Amino acid sequence: MNRIVCLLILLFATSCNYFEKKKVYPEDLLEEELQTFNWNEVDTYPTFEGCDSLTEKEESKVCFQHTLISSVNKFLAEQNIIVANDVFDTIKLNIIIDKQGDLVIESMKIHPETVIEIPEIDSLLRQSLESIPKIYPAIKRGQQVTTAFELPVIIQIN
Repeated sequence: MNRIVCLLILLFATSCNYFEKKKVYPEDLLEEELQTFNWNEVDTYPTFEGCDSLTEKEESKVCFQHTLISSVNKFLAEQNIIVANDVFDTIKLNIIIDKQGDLVIESMKIHPETVIEIPEIDSLLRQSLESIPKIYPAIKRGQQVTTAFELPVIIQIN
């Protein structure tokens, strides 16, 4: 009986801690949320009007890239580019699409041989991106965000 009384007193003395409320600070909640936040992924990729009906994230991304590459290739095909030697190169365009849907070329990786054969390739690529359809920016958690892409453009001229 004595042990039961001691056990009950011990339980009553320590059980008060269970009724204490911990104070939660908004800064702590924000910090915890930011730790779990994946900054490298968006909820929806940038899109064109023709691709906005797609619901799958990967399908939308593929449609966006295909539309962009098709627009660049169509523009380059319309140009009358004459070369002395055959050109086969993959040019990597690093592009940024800002919150307003504006596209900016950050950098281009072009082999020197291609620049020698087509000195105006830089300006041609920039011109090709001026005629693309309206871009709707990427969305992350309901907000329009800036995104960066590396777009490969294959140049093949015989």
